[in-house]
Amino acid sequence: MIGIIDYGMGNLFSVSKALQHMDIPHVVSASPSELQTCKGLLLPGVGAFPDAMKSLEASGMKDFLLHQVNQGVPLLGICLGMQLLFEESAEGKGAAGLALLPGRVVRFTGQDVLGNRYKVPHMGWNDLTFYQRNDVLTQSITGGYVYFVHSYYVETMDPSIVIASARYETEVPAIVGKGNVYGTQFHPEKSATTGMAILGNFCNFIMKKEECLYGTIHNLSSY
Repeated sequence: MIGIIDYGMGNLFSVSKALQHMDIPHVVSASPSELQTCKGLLLPGVGAFPDAMKSLEASGMKDFLLHQVNQGVPLLGICLGMQLLFEESAEGKGAAGLALLPGRVVRFTGQDVLGNRYKVPHMGWNDLTFYQRNDVLTQSITGGYVYFVHSYYVETMDPSIVIASARYETEVPAIVGKGNVYGTQFHPEKSATTGMAILGNFCNFIMKKEECLYGTIHNLSSY
């Protein structure tokens, strides 16, 4: 069973619909006790980093997430949910994150090195450049376009955690991972075949770990 974390700031419906489309057993819940038995967790996110962290702390979800990750439960953060995995964000007056991955979240400047303005937020389809293969997320995926909507991106001094990037005036970590913690800056549930395959790989990995094989995940096409 996959748990989708409801902390009041996630694109829960679209993620749940994607899993339903692929016949993935899942639950959407704001209750740590209900999510306790889930063998993998999804942390979606839309909105402001400081508000999201306040919500996670107030709901008890922050401590729950840190405990579950420490116990080896796989976690995938999506969009803002990916950013929350890092140490801190410059958004607003700044805020500390979950510190599960090394790095800082910063805003696009909106101006390139020549002084030309570019649009913020970064919104639309970008192709991915892969730096390393990851058996959990990117098996059988060689490329493709995925859908981004964000004004902030991650800067990290640890290149080993960057699985793939996208180019938007600067290199944007698009897929990250270390140990049992993973993240996508884009929305896999809105990214057609490539995004759905990445999301499906994560879920299939969890189901195999659970020794509860549902066969090959299907329906990876856009819906």
